[in-house]
Amino acid sequence: MNGQPSVLEVKGLTTQFSNRQKGALTVVDGVDFTVSKGETLGIVGESGCGKSVTSLSIMRLLGKNGKVISGSVRFEGQETLVLSESEMRKLRGNRIAMIFQEPMTSLNPVLTIGRQIGEVLQLHTSLGLEERKQRVIELLTLVGIPRAKDIYAEYPHRLSGGMRQRVMIAMAMACQPQLLIADEPTTALDVTIQAQMLGLIREMRDNTGMSVMLITHDLGVVAEMCDRVLVMYAGQVIESADVRTLLRTPKHPYTMGLIRSVPHRAKGVNRLYAIPGNVPSPGEWPQGCRFAPRCSEAKPICHQQSPSLLKMADGSECRCWLHAQEPGTEGSVRT
Repeated sequence: MNGQPSVLEVKGLTTQFSNRQKGALTVVDGVDFTVSKGETLGIVGESGCGKSVTSLSIMRLLGKNGKVISGSVRFEGQETLVLSESEMRKLRGNRIAMIFQEPMTSLNPVLTIGRQIGEVLQLHTSLGLEERKQRVIELLTLVGIPRAKDIYAEYPHRLSGGMRQRVMIAMAMACQPQLLIADEPTTALDVTIQAQMLGLIREMRDNTGMSVMLITHDLGVVAEMCDRVLVMYAGQVIESADVRTLLRTPKHPYTMGLIRSVPHRAKGVNRLYAIPGNVPSPGEWPQGCRFAPRCSEAKPICHQQSPSLLKMADGSECRCWLHAQEPGTEGSVRT
């Protein structure tokens, strides 16, 4: 927390998807977190840990097979899970905006760039047609797109990946949202364009005071962009801390493994470290700690009982039996 009021409060969020063969599968399991005004919260973990489903649950974009079965999502004090779809549409793109991982699947290939961004303004503002056009050109210029007037009339397939991602940022920022959710916004981009995109998001945040929820698997991005970090594994939050604490003194063996997996230039290191095994699929989560089958520190209790999320002496939280009896723990925060 940065002393600012919370923009988003998520408590006990549990999301399931229906599966013809296996029935209802829990994908996000009792997730709690807050995002304060002006703060950037990072959510990290391997693919399949539940990061993107958490964001889609907040936006209520799960599709017909997904459903939030319990928990609370409060945005600026308002419970969003009870809103009608029409009320939610007024919220999306206006006060909460989202940048998706692959812009080519998010942009309509048969509509021009100007038309697509203009539709956001048409839905959420009272601007006239010409005013919307000028605002769209301003937004395209703001995100660093050259020849904005020409790009206004172009179609998505005519733009590079980096340009399309800039269009997505312009669309997300059209109504100056209070919260921006960015789901792996730099994954498909080369390193130079990644740095530009992150710099752009950071500049927007600093200039507008919006909050950012950044979903990524890249700890380098986390170190550069985030104030606090949640580490997710198999649908649960297993560690949370401010970014400096997490990177300097990680508590959970999984977090330690993620940090060890980051490439570095250490002399004599020829092979990248990899955490053994894979993230278990929903419906196949093991008994006890869900990371235990992959953990070199696992004790018998780790395979038998699920640990609670414990508050540590330094203010961080960790879901691990290694710390259950550690001096300074204050007991279970949540299970």
